[in-house]
Amino acid sequence: MVPFSQVVLKVHSRCDLACDHCYVYEHADLSWRGRPRVASERVLAQAAHRLAEHARAHRLAAVHVVLHGGEPLLAGPAVLRRAAELLRAALPPGCALDLRIHTNGVRLDRAFCELFAELGIQVGISLDGDRAANDRHRRFADGRSSHPQVLAAVELLRTPEFRHLYAGLLCTIDVENDPIAVYEALLALQPPRIDFLLPHATWDTPPPRHGRDTPYADWLLAIHQRWEAQGRPVQVRTFDSVRRTLRGQSSLTESLGLEPSDLVVIETDGTFEQADSLKTAYDGAPATGFDIFAHSLDEVARHPGMMARQSGLAGLSAQCRACPVVLSCGGGLYAHRWRTGSEFDNPSVFCGDLMRLITTIRDRVTPTAPLTAQPGREPTEDQLDQLAHGYGDGATVDVLAAGQLDLTRRLLAAVGPAAGEAWQLLTALDSESPAAVDAVLRHPYVRAWAVRCLRGADGEQADLGGLAEIAAAAAVRAGRSVELRVPVRGGAVQLPSLGRVLVGGTGEAVLRGGPDSFTVRTVGGAEQVIAFDQQGGERWLPVRRLGLPGDGRLPGDARRFGEGRPPGSWTVALEDTDPQRDSHQWPVEQRLTDPAVADWTGALREAWELIQRDLPQYAAGIAAGLSTITPLRPGPSGRDVSAAARQAFGAVGIARPATAPILALLLVHEFQHVKLGAVLDFHDLYDSTDQRLYHAPWRQDPRPLEGLLQGSYAHLAVCEFWGSRVRAYDGLAGAPAELARRQLALWRGHTDRAIDTLLGSGSLTVLGERFGHGLRASLDRWLRVEVGARAEAAAEQAVAENLAEFRERRTPADV
Repeated sequence: MVPFSQVVLKVHSRCDLACDHCYVYEHADLSWRGRPRVASERVLAQAAHRLAEHARAHRLAAVHVVLHGGEPLLAGPAVLRRAAELLRAALPPGCALDLRIHTNGVRLDRAFCELFAELGIQVGISLDGDRAANDRHRRFADGRSSHPQVLAAVELLRTPEFRHLYAGLLCTIDVENDPIAVYEALLALQPPRIDFLLPHATWDTPPPRHGRDTPYADWLLAIHQRWEAQGRPVQVRTFDSVRRTLRGQSSLTESLGLEPSDLVVIETDGTFEQADSLKTAYDGAPATGFDIFAHSLDEVARHPGMMARQSGLAGLSAQCRACPVVLSCGGGLYAHRWRTGSEFDNPSVFCGDLMRLITTIRDRVTPTAPLTAQPGREPTEDQLDQLAHGYGDGATVDVLAAGQLDLTRRLLAAVGPAAGEAWQLLTALDSESPAAVDAVLRHPYVRAWAVRCLRGADGEQADLGGLAEIAAAAAVRAGRSVELRVPVRGGAVQLPSLGRVLVGGTGEAVLRGGPDSFTVRTVGGAEQVIAFDQQGGERWLPVRRLGLPGDGRLPGDARRFGEGRPPGSWTVALEDTDPQRDSHQWPVEQRLTDPAVADWTGALREAWELIQRDLPQYAAGIAAGLSTITPLRPGPSGRDVSAAARQAFGAVGIARPATAPILALLLVHEFQHVKLGAVLDFHDLYDSTDQRLYHAPWRQDPRPLEGLLQGSYAHLAVCEFWGSRVRAYDGLAGAPAELARRQLALWRGHTDRAIDTLLGSGSLTVLGERFGHGLRASLDRWLRVEVGARAEAAAEQAVAENLAEFRERRTPADV
């Protein structure tokens, strides 16, 4: 559920103009006829109470209220004053009120402006352009022009005394009007913002096109060209929203983008309605059946119509979901999708116009490609949906891995040139044997090393010896007969992704590659020859790779180093040699003994079988992207310990738990962090300027928004793990079954609350909203699983205890 932060409060239900394009009086819905003309004191007071109740429940930092009609000025100054006073008095401390009024302007005079200045009410005015354009639709019932009165109202708002009240102009598009004449007439009035509105229409009553394919896009694009040439002298909400959504940011209008609607309407009789634009669809379309006296705003938010307008990409038609501009268009205004028979499961009736508008603006003013991995390495729409729902098949994770490889290459390019000989060798190898170089750069801890160099940890100089190790490993993989000096650290030469050669001493050694073996020689020491098929010994400690069940054969180069994955299999390294593996928050194990490797092998084999059987939607992604497990030391008091490092894609750290099922749980949980970290490297899912701390239900300390997002994403897999076990124990009693039910109840409750917080934060981008709603859709099926009263009660008690401790520790800035 997305809390409401925008309320349209109808204070008068009639109008003093007779605009023939008005959606309230001239379209399908006729509910206005049975409503009182003016909102009563009782309605205003209860509306203020409901809004304050909602703001407290959701800890809203601000609410936006528009006093509306009909024509709200017909309500008179006393009613408007009372509405403002009641709203301000009711809202809780810390919740700001943005109060506006939307008027046709014909009654706006100095007395009203003085009242609005006193009450802090900003004024938006409807005006369709110059007199000829405005009079085409906006006339009095007797045919008189409203233009002179509206101009007088705007001139009053432009005076220094009232300029701060001037919120902007709203213009409904008529393609019969000259777009440049309309724009220049509006611009001459120096508004802070112009909002061009498409006329309300549906597939049942389509807009006039006058024989043209995209007349509304053509009309707007003519203005856009002039506006750009003038240096964007005024904010234009439509153009600004297109530009923002093309960059993955939020839209400024509900008619574009995928942000969930957070708007509700309160009519003069106190009934709750959906957006007024729905009045154009059919009689009764905006109705909810709720009112402010019997129902809370939370109940209204759960209305199916409201939920449909908050479901983002999932709520769009199949045609929209497959559209290349869907993230900007968002399917257009919800009301404009109506068609008898298919209802709202259609593209906008302005679909062609929106496509032309968005693509033309994109090609005129935006870069052809944002910062991404490389052309052709972007996830497809289907792959983004997989990731948004918490999953990701092998092809999807391969795309993430390709992006990470490109990122590692860029990091090395920033570090490498200072390394001289080693950098020259690496660049030469990249031209001659790029697969060998890629195999080394995919090693998770190569990126960890590069990031440490660039950050200059603790003021130290960059460790350029690491680049020599990388180049040496690439030379060995390429079978190049070339010599390279490499550092000796702790008595060993490290070859990232391959292993460690124990040589003793310090300083440097000389490594020479070859087609079947490589040699390492220290100054004054004996030369060691390491064959590629050598399984290890006292001096050569190779990275041990485990091939977990599958069939098919690997290419020769992959077999040579024990890598690759036959169909249905998973090849994973137990990394206990690389010094850079200490990137996780827990201490790492030292070199595993052979019996310990055997224990790991057995546990991983069982865990992999369980993942393939019970968590199949995670299995292919793990096989594609989880290349490395770094054994960690056991946690305190037998606690299960695991971690993922943001700068080490493809690796997780785990202290081997007591049972294979818990190992499977830790693997899927930590790989969720790996996947999401890869997404966040190239896509903004949230506003990074949001510095608030949020309640994470699984912790006592507040977390930043990314921490809450990471936790929710990882715990979705935890819910699926326990949910699969609950289903396996269906109808059975016993301690394992009860444990599974309690764990599912606990983790789905935690995750459910965290997703609500994410979606209600107001800081998610369009893509972030897509991820939030995807997580919600995936979690819903586990919320429906029956676990029994005891499990539910235990989970509720744990949640209550956690929340109580959080509230005891929280600061005023925590959300």
